[in-house]
Amino acid sequence: MFRSSNPTLKEGLFSNSGILGDGQTMTIQGAVNNTLIMLFLLVAGAAWVWMGITPILTQAAMASQANIGALVSQGSSQVLPFAVGGFFVAFILSFVIVFKPNFSPYLAPVYALAEGLALGGISALIEFKFPGIVMQAVLLTFATLFCLLMAYKTGLIRVTDKFRTGVIVATGAIAVIYLINMVMGFFHTSIPFVAGSGFFGIAFSMFVVGIAALNLVLDFDMIERGAESGAPKYMEWYSGFVLMVTLVWLYIEILNLLMKLRGRD
Repeated sequence: MFRSSNPTLKEGLFSNSGILGDGQTMTIQGAVNNTLIMLFLLVAGAAWVWMGITPILTQAAMASQANIGALVSQGSSQVLPFAVGGFFVAFILSFVIVFKPNFSPYLAPVYALAEGLALGGISALIEFKFPGIVMQAVLLTFATLFCLLMAYKTGLIRVTDKFRTGVIVATGAIAVIYLINMVMGFFHTSIPFVAGSGFFGIAFSMFVVGIAALNLVLDFDMIERGAESGAPKYMEWYSGFVLMVTLVWLYIEILNLLMKLRGRD
């Protein structure tokens, strides 16, 4: 049974892993420091891809109608290997880290860098279509993180069993809907409100953003309990990995919501 809807946080993980430690225990400050390191690596990877493709997309924006398609195609071909490769590497590493948390000091930074390469490419292409949208999504993501952290630390939001169960059930329902929609995609169809920019499509995206945000609260709670229980030092890296997974999900969902809102203009 998960105590967090984030699949990287499993029930008993912190307490059971203590027997593998080297005598040093994790601290909340250590988890924060490692999260910041991973965030720096993610941003560095994203910035590297972004700076590589942006000049091409800038040329496309100023080019004649006849040349736009060729330039965008050129930019897409350059960024696609990073986007696909980055997500593939991050996906594989996330599974390894989940099942082998003691590997997290070595693999979590690589995960962050790979995720950054993928997000940088995808974000650049979306920015070309919707100028200014990436900065809006980034600011909203970190504003949400800050507000929820303050709400958690001040006790405004408390992680009760009912709260935890509600977030878990809602996250599971979202995962099922996305899975069904992905399968339907193979038959060239989809669930209308998942990708649509109508009222129900926007309402669904707002709901998903809310649930993704609430996952942060469960992550805060698990990390705090891990520090209190004396989990081994490497769990600081694992904790940073956990927060990165949730933050990336939240950013993607906010970006998706903003695209739907822009699509209505």
